[in-house]
Amino acid sequence: MVKKIIHVAWIGALLAMLSPACQAQYTTDWLGNTFGTLAAHVGNAARSLWVAPEGVIYTASLWDENEGGVAIYQNGQSIGSIGTHADFQGSAITGNATSIFAALQYNTSFGSGSVGRYNRAAQTRDLVIPVSTWTGIPHADVITGLATAGSLLYASDFYGNRVRVFTTDGVWQQDITVASPGALALDSAGNLWVAQQSAGTVAEFSPGGASLNTIQMSSAARPSALYFDGSSGQLMVGDEGPDMNIKVYNLAGAPTLAGTFGIQGGYLDTTTGIKGQVGDKRFTRVAGIGKDAAGNLYVLNNPWGGSWDLGRNGATDLHAYDAAGNLQWKLQALNFEAVGAPDPVTDAAYFYSGAHIYTGTAGGTFVANTVDPFTYPNDPRLNMNDTQRDEHFGQLVSVGGNRILVASGQNPSIFYFFHFNPASGYIAIPDGSLPGTAFNTDRQVTAGFCIDSRGDVWAGLDRTNHIYHYPFAGFDGNGKPSWGAAITISIPLSIRPLTRIIYLAESDTMILVQGIAGSTDWTAMQSRIEVYHGWSAGNTTRPDPVINLTSANPKSIAAAGNYLFVGYVHTVPNIDAFNLTTGNLDTTLINSSPATVDVGNDVDSMYGLRAYLRAAGEYVVTKDNYNGTSMVVYRWTP
Repeated sequence: MVKKIIHVAWIGALLAMLSPACQAQYTTDWLGNTFGTLAAHVGNAARSLWVAPEGVIYTASLWDENEGGVAIYQNGQSIGSIGTHADFQGSAITGNATSIFAALQYNTSFGSGSVGRYNRAAQTRDLVIPVSTWTGIPHADVITGLATAGSLLYASDFYGNRVRVFTTDGVWQQDITVASPGALALDSAGNLWVAQQSAGTVAEFSPGGASLNTIQMSSAARPSALYFDGSSGQLMVGDEGPDMNIKVYNLAGAPTLAGTFGIQGGYLDTTTGIKGQVGDKRFTRVAGIGKDAAGNLYVLNNPWGGSWDLGRNGATDLHAYDAAGNLQWKLQALNFEAVGAPDPVTDAAYFYSGAHIYTGTAGGTFVANTVDPFTYPNDPRLNMNDTQRDEHFGQLVSVGGNRILVASGQNPSIFYFFHFNPASGYIAIPDGSLPGTAFNTDRQVTAGFCIDSRGDVWAGLDRTNHIYHYPFAGFDGNGKPSWGAAITISIPLSIRPLTRIIYLAESDTMILVQGIAGSTDWTAMQSRIEVYHGWSAGNTTRPDPVINLTSANPKSIAAAGNYLFVGYVHTVPNIDAFNLTTGNLDTTLINSSPATVDVGNDVDSMYGLRAYLRAAGEYVVTKDNYNGTSMVVYRWTP
């Protein structure tokens, strides 16, 4: 009897141990943000900066999903935010002992072209100052520079070709005529310095508005940020031209170049690193410069990429240096609506988004910015007029060790292709798009897209009721891929209208997802998913299994090995893992383990999930987390 009791107790204890272990066979991590929780996360796409003497840093962004557009930092930590997530344009910010002044986003009450004054202590807006007559442009930088000195506020009215001077209470004082004014700084004599980015000049004006000196930089230079260092009497000029550094000018007499800070060429330099590689002093776009009273220097980068909304999907990359120029800390938020694809070449040690490369854990390391705006100025990832919202969702395959990157937007109907060349380092070289001439079609992709591990492309072209299969045709001598003519396959009647496609070449498995019949929303998924084993061998009519989802609002799918992963929108953050052999729901990736990682609300993007099966049998699943400006990384071993 005693033995029986012990035996039952032992079994019960064993079951208690096994049950949670079964649910704990995955870990939850994140990439792309210094911090993994919403309370601590680094704000999205900061594009301007002001530093208070005590070392409190204010940055402005056009959009942050989960906090105010002016983020506040000190000593490498987030300490709050000001405003709502859509108050600010992000293009300019300044401050004084009591107030912050920031360019406002387009608003039905006062339009664009205004500056908001915010009380630093109360963190509330107490004044709106109309600056420009250009009030009807929702996504353009109308106010491109701000500076304060004493009781005066200076504001660049870009389209008005003037710098306007107000009291800090909003009373107009004078206008100074300047063509295309940008960043501003005031020196100790009260003279105004104005960056003219496209001209490569920084112009000086007296307090009364008289033209004084002009710093003529090289023809390729693009002065993007200014800071006057009162302790040295020098002007610091951030250059987002090819030099990608900060230039320091002596202002005694005629301005002269005294030195530079940062590696010449920045992240594109090949003498101290790989082209595209970011890092200490390997700057990208220098968007802000500031110092505190202790002499610490703060440099805000906004890595290349973004789209129609002017850097909303660029990135925040803030570096802090001590007075000797040694890096002290970094704060980074490297994506908003984006996902990184696990890299098959490194067995998922690296991750490629549409514009960036990451590695590591617990926030990871920002490895590279894959955009080169000088060699490839027509890169679609730089096109502010792009209709696809942005191209930060990455899909990545490797064929013979050569990577092909496909970048797309949140709910895309166009997909942009890129390749890599050893001579170009980490830079993704644009190849064209689907639809486009490379695929001999102008029909958009509204019924699913997939690039498989062989490099073949599968696309559901708009209103054709066919899947177009473009066989990979190889790489040329420079690593550029090409594809053969399309093979058309009729979409099975049982899955029309089609909205998602995944083809797993290793197992010859096709996964098709049904859309909603009669709906104008071609991005919406229905609950029916058909799995065809032996698709290329001829089985295009007999799905087995058929998976019928029971959770509401499926949005994104990814597959690898023997599993299909499904994410949902407007409901739960869960990722369901379905067995492709049985059709069973084998597990659900639900919460953070540990609980210090925010997993987001949902997946609101068509291609917001990526999946990869590592050599050791571990599945790596990445998910867009737009709330935390990060990517969630699940690692699961069935």
